[in-house]
Amino acid sequence: MEANKTLRLILGDQLNRQHSWYARVDDDTTYVMMEVRSETDYATHHIQKVAGFFAAMRAFADELSMLKHNVVYIKLTHEGNKQSFKENISDLIAKKNFTHFEYQLPDEYRMDMLLQDVTSNLSIPFKLYDTEHFFSTRDELGKFFEGKKLYLMENFYRYMRKKHNILMDGDKPVTGQWNYDGENRKKLPAGHKPVAPILLQNNVQDIVDEIGTTNIKTIGTVKVNAFAWPIDRQQSLSLLSFFLKECLPLFGTYQDAMTTGEWSLYHSRISFSLNSKMISPAEVIEAAIQEWSERPTEIQYNQLEGFVRQIIGWREYMRGIYWLKMPEFATLNFFEHTTSLPDWYWTGQTKMNCLKQSIQQSLTHAYAHHIQRLMVTGNFALLAGVHPDEVDVWYLGIYIDALDWVEVTNTRGMSQYADGGIIGTKPYVSSAAYIDKMSNYCSTCYYDKSKKTGNRACPFNSLYWNFYNRHEEKLAKNPRVQIMYTIWNKMKPGQKAELLQQADYYLQNINAL
Repeated sequence: MEANKTLRLILGDQLNRQHSWYARVDDDTTYVMMEVRSETDYATHHIQKVAGFFAAMRAFADELSMLKHNVVYIKLTHEGNKQSFKENISDLIAKKNFTHFEYQLPDEYRMDMLLQDVTSNLSIPFKLYDTEHFFSTRDELGKFFEGKKLYLMENFYRYMRKKHNILMDGDKPVTGQWNYDGENRKKLPAGHKPVAPILLQNNVQDIVDEIGTTNIKTIGTVKVNAFAWPIDRQQSLSLLSFFLKECLPLFGTYQDAMTTGEWSLYHSRISFSLNSKMISPAEVIEAAIQEWSERPTEIQYNQLEGFVRQIIGWREYMRGIYWLKMPEFATLNFFEHTTSLPDWYWTGQTKMNCLKQSIQQSLTHAYAHHIQRLMVTGNFALLAGVHPDEVDVWYLGIYIDALDWVEVTNTRGMSQYADGGIIGTKPYVSSAAYIDKMSNYCSTCYYDKSKKTGNRACPFNSLYWNFYNRHEEKLAKNPRVQIMYTIWNKMKPGQKAELLQQADYYLQNINAL
């Protein structure tokens, strides 16, 4: 009787060394990983994103091979690579006579549909496994909010804290207070020098050369001999350790701050490691709590709680919304915006310093923190009325941590309010005042933060009021923004007209800003 031969697929964001799959070596099981054009080409990705995933995948495959697992690794330039999961899998099964096919549940709807299509055409049995990574299941958020009109993240966050007994004293939070967000919104003091980020020195020259020979279109730049992102579990744990020791004591306080020339500040930058599953959210939270418990006088509780909330609250919440609302969520356009993304989003060549800093940083490092994404690049795109499809494509491509499940919910929901309030209770828009409050960008800008109209008036100021005027019918009854309409309606007709005229001029000349 012929032995069972199993082919197991590992996706590029399933690099979980702790998964039960690898608990034992089985000579009848073969793992396949592949670099395919269908993944490099569905968006224009940052060169560091493509190189980072390929480097991490290759390191993971090498590790499995060292542990004596059977591994087939199909590189981008391999002869015979059919550049699609479906064709490569079918080819392998036919040539190697596999009798079973197995895969872990994908995190992206696109991949879920693709693998369902693959398995529907197989002539052999197949089996699905959980990725053993998240705190919640795909459908857990949907069940939690069943019958409710509002999907408040804070409620889900508290439920997750209770369920997993994280920072709890029985049924109550350890300090008696759930959320310390109000303490975590400070600007960096003048002269304050943040801790220098830890930068890894990986060599990705071969991968970048291979990408170049295939004419894959990418954006951004890369230091091929000093690739700064983790490409394996050990490096990911080192980055986490650096954050906990050097950055966590001030993480919460300055997590919303922005400053010229400082791209990392006190952020962990572990999102690529988490989203590729080189490390798990459970071990990250456990390590953070352990660090706080050992250094309670150095690490105030608000610093820890803010970090924990991002992982067990926001990250799990966004994934839950994604699986509850896809695929419709990716098509929502509540404001019916149609404008094209300004050309300078791809170059950073704009006179608006906040956008110049945030975009050029993103092109250089494949990274920007959440306030740069939400309140600078996202804020402007929303004020300018950019179509959410174009905003999605940009965010999905430019950031190394951007996978569809986390990108589309943050961008189309939180950032662009294209979902009409499923995720956010109001649109996240601001004038220059907020950007100046949280950064030093305005002090050296070509535009004047204090001017609403006239020569060199900051575009954010007139576009802000233009946005509320354009969407009054849809927003006026929202209790969180009614004060803005009260202010707007008290303005004199001439002042309103001047603001709208200024905004119109900027929108007509958006690529020259």
